[in-house]
Amino acid sequence: MNMQLEERDPIALQENDSELAASASRALARAKDSLVKVTLDDGTELALPKAVRELLVKILTEVSHGNMVNIVPVHAELSTQEAANLLNVSRPYLIKLLERGELKFHKAGTHRRIKFTDLRAYQEKQESTRERAMTDLAQQAQELDMGY
Repeated sequence: MNMQLEERDPIALQENDSELAASASRALARAKDSLVKVTLDDGTELALPKAVRELLVKILTEVSHGNMVNIVPVHAELSTQEAANLLNVSRPYLIKLLERGELKFHKAGTHRRIKFTDLRAYQEKQESTRERAMTDLAQQAQELDMGY
């Protein structure tokens, strides 16, 4: 199943939205193993699955910090532009990564598609490489008595 990601203008947060999000996030986080129920304005009560509660905590925490959130299904296939946006790189740079085989993709007709799981694997590999480099630099700095 393909899901089209839509680029939307950022939603302007109201003055107290960050505070409401922070308060709701803390309340949901405290309810760790409790069944969480949400009551709608019309009185309808909904019970939330634990996984949804955990996701809401993460979303509300990000919103409380003024960050926007984009939800992508794990099984989604992304266009090169969508993948480039998620990596925060240019589309031509992403194409070079694909052509060098650094990131898996397949073709749907003439269009390249990247599985979200492959994109996450690439991101995690890059993060791991950066962390190793930082550890190596810190170790070298200590060996050279550079005060770090």
